[in-house]
Amino acid sequence: MSAPDGSPVGAERSIGQLFASATTEMSALVHDEIALAKAQLKQDVKRGATSGGAFTVAGAVLLFSLPMLNFALAYGIRTWSDWNLAICFLLSFAANVLIALVLALIGVAAAKKAKKSKGPQKVAASMKETAGVLQKAKPHPRPAPVPELEDRAPAAIEAVARSSS
Repeated sequence: MSAPDGSPVGAERSIGQLFASATTEMSALVHDEIALAKAQLKQDVKRGATSGGAFTVAGAVLLFSLPMLNFALAYGIRTWSDWNLAICFLLSFAANVLIALVLALIGVAAAKKAKKSKGPQKVAASMKETAGVLQKAKPHPRPAPVPELEDRAPAAIEAVARSSS
């Protein structure tokens, strides 16, 4: 069994090895947080595109369906109700506006959801917090080595290594 840096478990690592390991892990953490920010930004762009698409579809439906649908619906209402033809055209127009409003509401809801998302800001705050913690970190004071235990340390490490294999 070995530690993440490849040294055997139970072996003491030098300050340089510990610092190199911490630097490597900090670099990996920064890369992972940048990847997270990119993924969240990509999701926000998708939401924005969905919102824009919904608005575009709402406009296209209102624009292109009005002439044909207004005539068909107005004459259909006239046939079923014997109302004045002008009232029938107003009702058909109101139906088209209602459809466009529903699509616009879907677009507004998607836009609000994309605007509320604070993904990249959360990651940036997390990175600042991590940097602040690391700047304030002080090395743990190590007790002075006891001379009588120094002689036994290699034997103890070897005994642990033999017992774990």
